[in-house]
Amino acid sequence: MADYGRPSEIGRIATIILGALILLFGVIFLGGGAELAALGGSWYYILCGIVLTASGVLTIKGRLLGAWLFLLAWAGTLLWTIYEVGFDGWGWLPRLFGPTIILVLVLVSLPALRRRDTIRPTIRSAV
Repeated sequence: MADYGRPSEIGRIATIILGALILLFGVIFLGGGAELAALGGSWYYILCGIVLTASGVLTIKGRLLGAWLFLLAWAGTLLWTIYEVGFDGWGWLPRLFGPTIILVLVLVSLPALRRRDTIRPTIRSAV
């Protein structure tokens, strides 16, 4: 009989790899963003780097919150894109293509993350 409550080994490994990829992008955004901000540029990359780094770490740990944080980073990137280039579709392509591909991978990983995410026990008072 199959155990539907536990993720498969492939799902676990895939979410760890995805989390490592997100973490790598987060660290790159933090480093490059700090350099850009020091030169008077946008702080977007630092903020996005912080969110991506947290998302990557949580995804590696199998926490569903990692996926939600990536969705937050993607939504922030969408807003930043609109602010930067308006509604010019060609201007959106380099800013959103990569993050959208990773978003699709995050969405596909949701079932495995749901299974891996541990339910924290609640403290119940005696009645």
